[in-house]
Amino acid sequence: MPDQTPHDDGRDPSPGEGRPATGSRVPAPAPPADDPRNGEARDEEARDGEVGSGGTDDDESVAPSGALIPEEIEQPVGERDPATGGPVTLPAAQSATEPVAPEPGAPDPAHDVEQRKREAGVDHLFPFGRPGQPLGRAHPFVFGFTAALGVITAWMLVKAATNAKSVLVMIVVAMFLAVGLNPAVERLRKFGLPRGAAVATVFLIVILFFAGFVASLVQPVSEQVTELRHNIPEYVQQLQDNKRLAEWDKRYGLLERAEKTVNGDGFQRGLTDTATGIGKVAINGIFQTITILILTLYFLSSLPQIKTFFYQLAPRSRRARVALLGDEILDRIGGYVAGQFTIALIAGVCSYVFLSILGVKYALALALIVAVTDLVPLIGATIGAVVVSLVAFLTGNTTDLIVCAIFYVVYQQVENYLVYPRVMKRTVDVQPAVTIVAALVGAALLGVVGALLAIPTAAAISLLIREVAMPRQETL
Repeated sequence: MPDQTPHDDGRDPSPGEGRPATGSRVPAPAPPADDPRNGEARDEEARDGEVGSGGTDDDESVAPSGALIPEEIEQPVGERDPATGGPVTLPAAQSATEPVAPEPGAPDPAHDVEQRKREAGVDHLFPFGRPGQPLGRAHPFVFGFTAALGVITAWMLVKAATNAKSVLVMIVVAMFLAVGLNPAVERLRKFGLPRGAAVATVFLIVILFFAGFVASLVQPVSEQVTELRHNIPEYVQQLQDNKRLAEWDKRYGLLERAEKTVNGDGFQRGLTDTATGIGKVAINGIFQTITILILTLYFLSSLPQIKTFFYQLAPRSRRARVALLGDEILDRIGGYVAGQFTIALIAGVCSYVFLSILGVKYALALALIVAVTDLVPLIGATIGAVVVSLVAFLTGNTTDLIVCAIFYVVYQQVENYLVYPRVMKRTVDVQPAVTIVAALVGAALLGVVGALLAIPTAAAISLLIREVAMPRQETL
């Protein structure tokens, strides 16, 4: 019975109508074999069919014959180029040779070349055999090599720092002086001077101070040397007339032994070496002083740029706080230098007044020596006291020596336990006990330089502990 179902367009339903959608398009049947169209037309029709399919991701590819192309499965990559690491497709006739595991009774590859090539997997791409798997980071060899390389690098850095210790110390001292003199520069800028003029003024004052100190020592030293040269015969005559010395010479032959020692080659050579060493030390000291002064001038003139550079190394989210803490630390270092100069000035003035009253020669030069040595914390006053007492004894008598010793012993106690802690508490805000302990530890580690840098370092550490470490502990 014929189908009476009406159709919209009168066409026969396609083979796929009425079935659930599968998401794929069934291609048209292939043309008959005697189709007059050539291969180019068929290829064009196939391309038209692919474009007309909608271009969706879920459409399957259609072959020119109209059949479905099977789904391609990604095959694992076999060979890789050892230079680029990319996959390599080998021709069928030149397929890779897999390494062969040695069989029982197989010849030793150390003696048999063919067995060696077979076990190594030699082919045209790897003429010396396939490389093994790369070593992982946890491999003992990689770990040991990395650790050894790190140790060697650290040792070389420590050795380089040790060899450049003198240069590093000069740089640190110059930066310390620049930071300490910066408050004076800023104070001059408040009076309207540009920074260049303010730096030049402060640096000129420092140069004049050192020049005046050296000039004050020239006259006493030259006079003492001249006096010693004229008095040498008198000193020799006094030694010869001394009864006790004559008795010791008769018993032990002191003068004869002294004469042999002085005329010996070893004494002359030792004296020459000592004089050469003193000259080298003096020249080295002058060179280091000039270098420190030049570095101080450069650091002082470019201190704002240096601060900005180091502040920019901090993360942007914490840069403002780092800058505030850094400015506070630099202000404390400047306060420490100002306080140290204040203490040295007090010591110099007190020494000049005392020596003038006692009538000791070269009171001004000795007072300047006390002021300069007093810049060294804790032990500087002792060094100056020894020098002044010795000069007072040589130019006066035993009474002057005893009086100077008593005065400086009392003054040193007053300075160490009253003046010094109070001034440092006001300038760097460090407890007196911390000041004394820091100075002792710094002197034990780096000598005079360590004693100079110990107190501002302690001030910086105490600030960081109070403002950074302690608030963080409250939040844990």
